[in-house]
Amino acid sequence: MLLPKRKLRIETDRLTLRPPVHGDFRPWVALRQRSQAFLTPWEPTWAQDHLSRKAFTNRVYWAQRSIANGSAVPLFLLRREDEALVGAITLDNIRRGPAQAGTLGYWTGEPHARQGYMREAIGALVHHAFTRMDLSRIEAACLPENAASRGLLESSGFKYEGVAQSYLQISGRWRTHVLYAALRSDRRGKTGVG
Repeated sequence: MLLPKRKLRIETDRLTLRPPVHGDFRPWVALRQRSQAFLTPWEPTWAQDHLSRKAFTNRVYWAQRSIANGSAVPLFLLRREDEALVGAITLDNIRRGPAQAGTLGYWTGEPHARQGYMREAIGALVHHAFTRMDLSRIEAACLPENAASRGLLESSGFKYEGVAQSYLQISGRWRTHVLYAALRSDRRGKTGVG
């Protein structure tokens, strides 16, 4: 089910979630550069041209195509009070048919970490995915030692489901991740008995 052809924009109390645009290049580069040491322990190794205008232009076009064809929802988080870029969130690997599922990924710039922005964004995007996109399951994964991300997922209603061995390459090594999921109709732990 594709969304109607309109600009995708999700508003929360403090944030606007919207796809990246070409004009976001400078704020994006500045935030990524400033946050590099904060982000790189948790992310795949950045490509040589990660911060180049060409790579960012490709990112914008990928976002437009992905939203149009329903395969992903990549959004930037902008603080409403001053339009500052706070981070990004992506619902990717959207599977239709019997699965009705997608995979959540996110990052927050270091100056904006631990202020509740990403919890607000996750809540809004998960609600959008369940109510507007008719998804049934949202999955997320993080490194076992990433206590901040694990706490964020758990406080956002995601439940721990297990471990995926050699799930992603982080800093050039295959790393095991812990898996979480949020379900539209969460009956885990309920047996219907009694």
